[in-house]
Amino acid sequence: MRAAGVTEFGGPEALHIVDVEAEPLGPGQVRLQVQAATVNPTDTYARSGVYAGRDPVKTPPWVPGMDVAGVVSEVGEGVDHLEVGDLAMGIVVPFGPYGGYREDKVLPGDSVVRAPKGVDAVAAATLPMNGLTARLSLNLMGLQRGQVLAVTGAAGSYGGYVIQLAKAEGLTVIADASEADEQLVRDLGADVVVRRGDDVADRIREHYPEGVDGLADGSVQDALVLPAVKDGGAVATVRGYKGDGSREDLRFFPTLVRKIAEDRAALDGLRQLVEDGAVTLRVAQTFPAEQAAEAHRMLEAGGVRGRLVLTF
Repeated sequence: MRAAGVTEFGGPEALHIVDVEAEPLGPGQVRLQVQAATVNPTDTYARSGVYAGRDPVKTPPWVPGMDVAGVVSEVGEGVDHLEVGDLAMGIVVPFGPYGGYREDKVLPGDSVVRAPKGVDAVAAATLPMNGLTARLSLNLMGLQRGQVLAVTGAAGSYGGYVIQLAKAEGLTVIADASEADEQLVRDLGADVVVRRGDDVADRIREHYPEGVDGLADGSVQDALVLPAVKDGGAVATVRGYKGDGSREDLRFFPTLVRKIAEDRAALDGLRQLVEDGAVTLRVAQTFPAEQAAEAHRMLEAGGVRGRLVLTF
């Protein structure tokens, strides 16, 4: 069956259509006829070989992709929350040829839930990975209603979901944005918007002189933005950053979405928030799977708002 993958790691041009074997279906698993697979920054790292050392599969092809949506075509024994014919969305923990950029995907049943009502496969595919990452970041920080959360990279998918989830939980949100993205970030629900940049910590402190209670660092500014956080505050990071030792008072929470890839309740909670209108799905552009290389080029060029999605 068709997949978009690489036989040699490299730039976007390394992506092409490859033939992969069908995955067997076991108990507790779900088979999706994939209609849409979202393109995320982590996929570009997988394509270029950044994760090759930890991939248990050492022979090509390698298929990226952590988000899929499509029609349930088969359910394994013990799966009772989905039926054949349901439009569903799922999170993929990719390795070897088993990433999400393939037209047929078997997943643990707890990694798949129904798509939100009224949402097509393309939009649904943009939710699982980034939405669960945002959910985990907030869970780890454990902020309470009324506390202040700063979000960097607020116009991105992760940042946008953090804002919306935080507002749904009664947090006050201060977020960064370029001038072009300011209205978007306000529309996502940020209470205060400051200009993005290397001095964003100073801009945040202008509004909260004692510092914020928590920080979700979606723009991966690491040490540059730590001064925005008050003593004892919480910091959620998305690339494994644990601090540079200069702020031992801070609590760091590297957010690894693989840890909740089978948290069906969390994924279904995101579905419900979409249906309730509290979470917004943003699609920037779609590409047929054959044009995966072009989607990667566009993502790496920067400036994409919303997600790029491959279609099968």
